[in-house]
Amino acid sequence: MNSVQIRSAERALSVGTWLIVGGAMLFSILTVTPLMERHSPKGWEWTAPILPLVVDAAVVIVVRLDSVLAALGGHGGRWPIVLRWMTGCMTLALNVADSALKKDVVGAAVHAVAPLLLIVTAETGLAYRRAITAAQSAREAQLKAERAEREQAATERREAQERQAREEREHAAQLAREQRKHEALIAREQTAREDAARREERERIEARERAEREAREHREQMREQQQAERERLEREAAQRRELEAREREQEARRQQQERAEREARERAALLAAGPVNEKLPEDKARLVVHASFGEGLPVRAAAELCGWSTGWVSARYQEHRDGTGLVLEAAS
Repeated sequence: MNSVQIRSAERALSVGTWLIVGGAMLFSILTVTPLMERHSPKGWEWTAPILPLVVDAAVVIVVRLDSVLAALGGHGGRWPIVLRWMTGCMTLALNVADSALKKDVVGAAVHAVAPLLLIVTAETGLAYRRAITAAQSAREAQLKAERAEREQAATERREAQERQAREEREHAAQLAREQRKHEALIAREQTAREDAARREERERIEARERAEREAREHREQMREQQQAERERLEREAAQRRELEAREREQEARRQQQERAEREARERAALLAAGPVNEKLPEDKARLVVHASFGEGLPVRAAAELCGWSTGWVSARYQEHRDGTGLVLEAAS
């Protein structure tokens, strides 16, 4: 029996059980409510449906939880059994009470059908569910065992294949090691011959490099000597140029000093003549103004020495300040 058939059987059992429970609850409410109305205090007749509803709710709880526990393979202990039988007996007593009080045996038997059917259906449904759960557990255990056997067989086959492959690899590795040993022996012999040839070639190369290095060192020594000689000559030439530059500088300073002394004597000679009463020639007047400007005399004193006006002397002073007067004096 596959899982689809099992689920179909469980669905049929669940639907049938709830149909019976619903019919029994409806029949119980319709049967017990008139009895409760007659035995309720005056004014409280509206509470008559409460008791059958409470009892039937307990029936629903018992049936539902029993089905869940049975599906899970669990057991609720003694109290669910007590509640199940207590609700069943209460439902049976309430349904047959009215007929029993009237001493109506047929009525009592008729009203006992629904409660008894509910009690038996609850117990039978619980037994069915436990049996289905046990069968499912056994089937799952069987499937698990078969799957474990298949996995064990597959593992053994895989281990055998791996062992065979490992043996083949080891054999191939042994052959490869022997081949490598043979090749390594041949390679060592070839390497020894190549090493000897390389050693001879290296010795020839070293001899040639040694000769080239000695020749290069000799050339380097000659070049260094020539370089040193050139540097010595350049230093001597630089020293000579420096000496000549110092001599030229000294000569220039001497000439400049002589020129300054000569100009000072000329200015002193020009200024020693003193004030004049008439204008000197322009070229001589310019020389007097230049001397006065060099000695730092005021414009009025320079005008008295040359006989020209202070405006003309101020203009010449301004030219000397601007530098144009020196150019004119040099040109004259």
